[in-house]
Amino acid sequence: QVKLVESGGGSVQAGGSLRLSCAASGYSVRNFMGWFRQAPVKEREGVAAIAPIVGKTYYADSVKGRFTIVQDNAKNTMYLQMNSLKPEDTAMYYCAAGPNGGHWYSSSTFAYWGQGTQVTVSS
Repeated sequence: QVKLVESGGGSVQAGGSLRLSCAASGYSVRNFMGWFRQAPVKEREGVAAIAPIVGKTYYADSVKGRFTIVQDNAKNTMYLQMNSLKPEDTAMYYCAAGPNGGHWYSSSTFAYWGQGTQVTVSS
């Protein structure tokens, strides 16, 4: 049984930083995983993804240069380091795993989801 548990969300001022964690069980973070976010009345959008086996990372244009996705194989945990946060980054953030084909930024690509962690950035 796959379980993904996010943590690390919170409230920060613009320009601040947060590091989100996604602890996985029943699934190896050596496999393809992603981070998504969903703001109120908006669709869920892909933020970043990582394919450790091929050494690739993917980022939405809106977060390039500010967010970094990494994985820690020993802890079986994926992270999203978020720097220079902006009010428009405010959303519920979800980690995702279990790709079944499709684009990394599409929520339909992933079979497994965590419960989410809230990030609020104030101006």
